Amino acid sequence: MFSLYKKAYAGLSTSTWILAVVLLINRCGAMVIPFMTVYLTQQLHFSVQQAGLVMTCYGIGGIVGAFAGGRLSDRYGFYPVQFWSLLLQGMIFLVLGQMHTLLQFCICIFVLSAVGDAFRPANTAATAHYSNPENRTRSYSLNRLASNLGWSVGPAVGGIVASFSYHLLFWVDGLTCMVAILVMRILIPPVHVAPKTHEVKQATVKTESVYRDGVYLAFIALSILFTTGFLQLSTMVALYFKEVLHLEEAQIGMVLGINGLLVAAIEMVLIYKIENRKHPLEFMTRGVALASLAYLSFNILPAAGFVSIVFIVLFTAGEMLSIPFMTAFFISRSGEHNRGQYAALYTVSFAVSTILSPTIGSAMIAHYGFKVWWYVAAGLCLMSAVGFNYLYQKVTEKKRSYSL
Repeated sequence: MFSLYKKAYAGLSTSTWILAVVLLINRCGAMVIPFMTVYLTQQLHFSVQQAGLVMTCYGIGGIVGAFAGGRLSDRYGFYPVQFWSLLLQGMIFLVLGQMHTLLQFCICIFVLSAVGDAFRPANTAATAHYSNPENRTRSYSLNRLASNLGWSVGPAVGGIVASFSYHLLFWVDGLTCMVAILVMRILIPPVHVAPKTHEVKQATVKTESVYRDGVYLAFIALSILFTTGFLQLSTMVALYFKEVLHLEEAQIGMVLGINGLLVAAIEMVLIYKIENRKHPLEFMTRGVALASLAYLSFNILPAAGFVSIVFIVLFTAGEMLSIPFMTAFFISRSGEHNRGQYAALYTVSFAVSTILSPTIGSAMIAHYGFKVWWYVAAGLCLMSAVGFNYLYQKVTEKKRSYSL
C-alpha cells in the first residue's frame, strides 16, 4: 500500500507541489461560501430566493472572472494573474463581512467572484506548464487533492467558528488568501511563458480557436448541465441539512468535510491506477451517473442524519471519476498559446452553473420543496451522463474513420 501511494505521487515537479500547497492554504480558509445560504437566511433573515439571488450574482461574477482570467493569462502569463487574484480576493472577503443589505451583498459578491475566478484558468495554465503529458492528469489531481483537503478542513472549522461568530469566517477566509500569495511569491519565482512553436503548430492542426472546436463546445454544454446539479453541494445541500435533517452548523461542516477527506485519501491512487486505461469521456459518464444516484438518495432514503453520509460518499465517488478527467479532456484539446481560452471556457461552464444552480434550485425549493428539486438535480446529472456517453461514441467513431 505504501509503495502504491509512493508511485502515485512520484514524478511531479517541485513547482507543481508548491502550487498545490498554495491551493491547500487558500482552501483551508474556504469557510464563507459553503455557509453563505445558511448565513443569509439564518443571520440576516433573507428569504431562500434572496439567498439564491446573491449566489446568482456570485455565478455571474465567475463568468466575468473566468473570461478575464483566461485572456489575461494568455496575454500576460499565469503568474501575475494568480498573484493579483489572491491578493484582491483576500481584501474583498474582509469587505464582504461588513455588508448587510441585499444590494450590498449582490454587488460585493459579484466583485469577489470575478476576482476569485480569474485565478482558476491561470492556475490551470500554470499546472500544465509545470507538468508533462505523462503526469498531467495526476498533477491536476494533486491540485484537487490539495483543494479538497482544504475543503475538508475549511467547512469543518468554519462550522465551529460559525457557531460562535459568522463574522470571523470572513476574516479567516481573507487572511488565508494573503498567506497563500506569500507562499507563492517566496517559493515560486515569477515566470513569463512564451508560446512554444511546436505546440502552436500541433494545436493549429486541431483548431486555432476554442469556438471552432465543436466537440469541446458540446462538452462545455454537457458540463453546464452536470454542474448545475453538482454545485448543489455548495448551495442548497447545506440548507437541506439544516432545515430538513436538522443538523447543527458544526455537524454540517463535518459532513461536508468528509468529501475532502475521501478525495485526499483516494483520488491520487485511483487516478494512478486507471488513467490512460479508458477514454476520459467514459470515466465522466460513470462518475456523473453516480452523482445522480447521490441526489436520488435524498428521496429514496428516510430523512435522517445517516442519509447525509450516504449522499456524501456517493457524491464523492462520482466527483473523483468525473472532474479530474474533465480537466484532462480539455487540456488534451488545447495548445499552450490558447490554453487560457480553453481553461476560461471550462471555468465559465462552472460559473454559468453557479448562476443556474441557486437560481433554479431556490425557486424550485420555494414553490415545490426539496424533494422535487432533488429529483430534478438527479435528472440533470443523468441526462449529462447520457450526453457524455453519446459524445464518446462520436469521438471514437471519428477516430476510427481517420484510421481507416
